Amino acid sequence: MKMSASTLVIAGRIINQLVRDRRTIILIAVVPLVIASLVGVSVPDKSILDYTAPAILAVMILFFGFLLTGISFLRERSQGTLERLMASPVSRLDIVGGYLLGFLLFAVVQTMVLFFYLIYVIKVNYYGDLWQILVFQVLIGIGAVCMGTFFSVLAKNEFQMVQFIPMIIIPQMFLCGLLWPVSQMPEYLQWLANVLPMTYGVSGIRALMLQGQDLLDIGKEIGVLAAYAVGLLILSAITLRRGKG
Repeated sequence: MKMSASTLVIAGRIINQLVRDRRTIILIAVVPLVIASLVGVSVPDKSILDYTAPAILAVMILFFGFLLTGISFLRERSQGTLERLMASPVSRLDIVGGYLLGFLLFAVVQTMVLFFYLIYVIKVNYYGDLWQILVFQVLIGIGAVCMGTFFSVLAKNEFQMVQFIPMIIIPQMFLCGLLWPVSQMPEYLQWLANVLPMTYGVSGIRALMLQGQDLLDIGKEIGVLAAYAVGLLILSAITLRRGKG
């Protein structure tokens, strides 16, 4: 109970802090909608838009969740807040869990904003159950938050955090099936694509939105994304003390 209370207190503080940050609000709501609008305007063929929109949605959730979490968590370290928490009796897992819950709320809000904007404003068609699509998108968001937390522990400043984008996010965008099918890539790139979380995010959301499948049909994708999230969460807790300096 004590651990749970500590986690909730940390999460509440993160939420209050981010709500007051205008840059965070812009990054959560405004920037993704601008990009989504550009996608809707720049793709004249409606059938192509319907096919590419689910993959673009998955990529945007992962990208913005990673960026928001990474920079915000790094800011906590630079301001000394994380160091004070580390000096308290609160466990590292409680600290990481509190940050995860706090950042996850904003990732979920961003996911909802993006999805409903694409569906009701851009008019993207989908065939699966709405609630199942949203559940899977939240899972992608959880993975993005865990990934952002882990790499922010490794970075020493915001510039280094941004440098992780071309190292971690951009390669996944090219290999996940967003631009061309994974099956048409060279065999060695297919092997690499099949160990990247974004590949399973794109595959799962396409199955739900384009083929009308349900969550039971994409158990492999759910399992891989969940394993990545849990693994990165544990690694974040393990490496937290080393990365605080």
